[in-house]
Amino acid sequence: MIEMWDKRYSSSSYAYGINPNAFFKDTLNKYQFKGKILLPAEGEGRNAVFAAKKGLDVTAFDISIEGKNKALKLAKKQNVEIKYDIGNLFDLDIVNQKYDVAALIFAHFPPEISTSYHRKIADLIVDEGIIILEGFSKNHLPLRNKNPRLGGPNKIEMLFSIESIKNDFPEFEIIKLEEVAVELNEGDYHNGLSKVIRFIGKKTKIK
Repeated sequence: MIEMWDKRYSSSSYAYGINPNAFFKDTLNKYQFKGKILLPAEGEGRNAVFAAKKGLDVTAFDISIEGKNKALKLAKKQNVEIKYDIGNLFDLDIVNQKYDVAALIFAHFPPEISTSYHRKIADLIVDEGIIILEGFSKNHLPLRNKNPRLGGPNKIEMLFSIESIKNDFPEFEIIKLEEVAVELNEGDYHNGLSKVIRFIGKKTKIK
């Protein structure tokens, strides 16, 4: 898995472009979050850099050193600073911090760790903090099989459903949770009409 991502990110071009994901961009512009944001599986940094330009204190992580290198290069070019760690979530100092927001943008983890990652990330969010998620839905797979340029995992167990999001983030009040068809235009690997799950959740304050 690491080798695959390192190979994809080793090109001089940005695999998913340098512009932020549209849903992520619109959500940050609408809610104007403040404080610390965590971006798991952040790849080449397009969303991290946008968040930093919005004034957020950005921490990102991924398994690909090539992704980190590209992200830091992009941040420097855009005159912002981001923190970026490499490795397994549970091995990083990230798990000793708290965050106001976390954004999982096409962060598809292997099925054996997906729920544990989601629940740990949820645990790192402060009371009344926010989770933002966009990822391919299970109903995306038939579309991907017909057109691989759409991108996304080719294993259904790595894809999302409304039910899986409710299961993984039970302590979050649902602000938005929907499955929608969207026209993606993100670099070389996300192109065309795709089906995604979009989620915005607010962590319930513990009384």
